[in-house]
Amino acid sequence: MSIDESTAARVAKLARIRVEEEALPALAGEFNTILGFIEQLNEVDVEGVEPMTGVTPMRLKRREDVVTDGNQQDKILSNAPDAREGFFAVPRVVE
Repeated sequence: MSIDESTAARVAKLARIRVEEEALPALAGEFNTILGFIEQLNEVDVEGVEPMTGVTPMRLKRREDVVTDGNQQDKILSNAPDAREGFFAVPRVVE
């Protein structure tokens, strides 16, 4: 697959990137270089290779899933600019 200048201009327009007319050949060349790298990746044999989420094998820490109420109402409401009767107080927006 090869990208010409008109396609590069269209991609730039879709990406809302202003590209001067004289810079279009260079942009098309960069797109073609990127596509060349992708074609090289398609040649790699990945049969039997497990997908990875990162380069270092690690397992996420697990904790017991327990529902709690937090018991932190006073601490949370202490940060509020206005709190009344155990709730955040906000200005009325609908009359």
